[in-house]
Amino acid sequence: MNVRELIACIEEMAPVSGAAPWDKSGVQIAGTIGDIERIAVTIDPSPAAMAEALEWNADFILTHHPLYMEPKPLDRPGFFLDVARQTLTRGTWLYAAHTSLDVRPEGPAGWLARELELDEPRVMEQTDPGNPMVGFGLVGRLPAPMGWDAFADRLGACVERDFWVTTGQIPERIDSVAYCTGSGGSLIPAAEASGAQVYITGDIKYHQALESNIFIIDVGHFSLEETMTRILAETLASRLSGRHDAEVRFFPGREPFALRAGR
Repeated sequence: MNVRELIACIEEMAPVSGAAPWDKSGVQIAGTIGDIERIAVTIDPSPAAMAEALEWNADFILTHHPLYMEPKPLDRPGFFLDVARQTLTRGTWLYAAHTSLDVRPEGPAGWLARELELDEPRVMEQTDPGNPMVGFGLVGRLPAPMGWDAFADRLGACVERDFWVTTGQIPERIDSVAYCTGSGGSLIPAAEASGAQVYITGDIKYHQALESNIFIIDVGHFSLEETMTRILAETLASRLSGRHDAEVRFFPGREPFALRAGR
């Protein structure tokens, strides 16, 4: 398929016009390949991920996280130069659907709300005055109230991990849940105001945790967005099926953190 058709299809799901002002969603590196046959989807544009995608002969690589927020010179060894060299040498396109995807909870960004079967979901931080369902974070009600043990089991199955960092007092009863994929510390006040008993997100900082008045579950940036990126790949493949012969493949990312014993 034509590369412009592919970009248009991606931007139907994640319009660049909806990205945060500070973000760099969209084309990261403009390739030279015009006819796209293989599309790789992965969470991070790391050198390792690029090498895997290019070994598969990807013509177009779609990531969630951008390669950069501000333009960088190609004048020193490192992460940025490695990725740029790999893609430019092959003529492969690199595209990021970052906050352009995050603010569309009806799509992959809303996956956890659907897994938890949240009723009456609403956006916590609206970014489009004309559409109340465009913005960051979601809050909604569980189908039935749950105790902590049952909720923890349900959440663990969704995020595929049985450990996380929490802050605050464990609620006796949970009937309303707020969450934000990725780094959600800035939405703590909105989560507190939402009436939710629990806020699920990643990358909570020390002082944010200290000052919060809601029970927070930090399940990790990666676990929330890796699943979102996999669903993005599945959704893109479904949209292209029957219309174009391009192949879409999801390449699992790598969690950068690991739990270690003292030595």
